[in-house]
Amino acid sequence: MGKVFCEQNVLDAFMDRMEFIFANFNHVVVAFSGGKDSGLMLELLNLYYTKHRPSAQVSVYHIDYEGNYQHTIDYVSRCMGRYDYFQYYHLCMPVSASCGVSMYQATWMPWNPEERDIWVKEMPPGAISIETHDFDFFEIGMSDYIFQTRFGKWLHEKSCALRTAVLVGIRAQESLNRYHAVARGDGSSAFEGANYSTEIFPDIYNFYPLYDWSVEDVWIANGKYGFDYNKLYDLFYLAGVPLAEMRVANPFHICGVDSLKLYRALEPNTWGRLIGRVNGANFGALYGGTKAMGYKDISLPKGHTWKSYTEFLLDTLPEHTAGIYRRKFETSLNYWLEKGGALPVKVVDELELAGVRLERLGKPRGNRKYAGEYEMVRFFEYPDRIYSKDFRIIPSYKRMCVTILKNDTSCKYMGFGQTKDELQKQRSAMEEWENIM
Repeated sequence: MGKVFCEQNVLDAFMDRMEFIFANFNHVVVAFSGGKDSGLMLELLNLYYTKHRPSAQVSVYHIDYEGNYQHTIDYVSRCMGRYDYFQYYHLCMPVSASCGVSMYQATWMPWNPEERDIWVKEMPPGAISIETHDFDFFEIGMSDYIFQTRFGKWLHEKSCALRTAVLVGIRAQESLNRYHAVARGDGSSAFEGANYSTEIFPDIYNFYPLYDWSVEDVWIANGKYGFDYNKLYDLFYLAGVPLAEMRVANPFHICGVDSLKLYRALEPNTWGRLIGRVNGANFGALYGGTKAMGYKDISLPKGHTWKSYTEFLLDTLPEHTAGIYRRKFETSLNYWLEKGGALPVKVVDELELAGVRLERLGKPRGNRKYAGEYEMVRFFEYPDRIYSKDFRIIPSYKRMCVTILKNDTSCKYMGFGQTKDELQKQRSAMEEWENIM
């Protein structure tokens, strides 16, 4: 990522963004996770608000994933209601959340009313739950990401706002996906050309006002202004966790599997409840971040090709889970062997030099925009493995093995999104749960 040098520091840039947002939106929503970024965003927003007293209404919401550290619970409790001129929504809803620790379930459902006896903690006082909500859009088991989006729309309509800005505390430094969220290039979905924004619904936009902050900037601001923060980060620091790897999120999310083990060391009582909550939590804590779960460079067992190892792994899985992978893998095989897919030209050249048999089909057709020069290719044989630094974007049986070991039933590692069939199954499950309730 190239650096842009300018005379303005990130704090002044944030305040300028607040001025722009409050000048154009009469409802501002803070998506508060209880982590360092959203916590800082809330405090900086309050600094701006108390100085300028804009007329816009401000709402703050927190989605509670049930399995939190006690320090996070305490911090959220301190923040939800801290500034009485804001409105607060503490959401404890049974939504479908990512689960990267179990071979038996790709998602889990915090606050599942059918599993009340194994909840990690009691329902927080004053929280909005399945029994108390009045959301006309809610369906039990709906995706947490869909819930967040629909909740923003619900808040927009409830407040009778002309325009709603939802502030999300993501920073481009943390990942290429987050960088992409604020660097789309054409600005077609941005509000009046603000590259740190994207349209969600008509008159509702997500804004990322911290996108250009570094993790060091975050802690400098907390220290300079004496802001309250989640004291869990102090424990992370004492445990030797690098600043860039400190995360507060859904404990079973695939991105946080390798940090599950910290629960055992930092909060053993919470850990005891977590291992009884989701199948595979203990395995994830033991082997997250290792070859056993597809991290680092996994080794091929003696006597196997990556193709045969893929079949071996599939045969060890529950039938339903194996079926999900087989369908996705068959799609990948058909795609690359029959239709063909797009790869960077430099990667195609590299594959040809390595002796990989493929057919070059010319430039990609359609409206999709590529960052750089791409070319369509069709493989004569599906590669067993590819020796390339661009391993993740090139089809291979080794990539399939890594996907299985990561418990990635959605196959995001291979570039898959949700299919129509999967979305329909999700809707059917929601309807079934709704009838039960």
